[in-house]
Amino acid sequence: MITLTGRTLTKSVDVQIGKSLLRHAQEAEVDWQFNCSRGTCARCRCIVQEGADLLSESSDAEWDRLGPDELDAGYRLGCQALVERDGVIKAVNKTYF
Repeated sequence: MITLTGRTLTKSVDVQIGKSLLRHAQEAEVDWQFNCSRGTCARCRCIVQEGADLLSESSDAEWDRLGPDELDAGYRLGCQALVERDGVIKAVNKTYF
């Protein structure tokens, strides 16, 4: 189960292996902020509160946009964080602006 919190909505959805957090949010119609979905704008930035170990490793785009301090704190780009294993994941969209 993935619980996603956007600007005003929170929804829980079934895990779909191989899909990004952003794609899960879009399909659930959660108001998750994004512009590009390629890892360049960073509007889909989120904090993963639970289940970070179920996601893909941080991508080069995330290292470029977020850096080690934010990655260590649990921040990811929703478009880059792919679900690799089933389990409980909680993520909150935390855009910069």
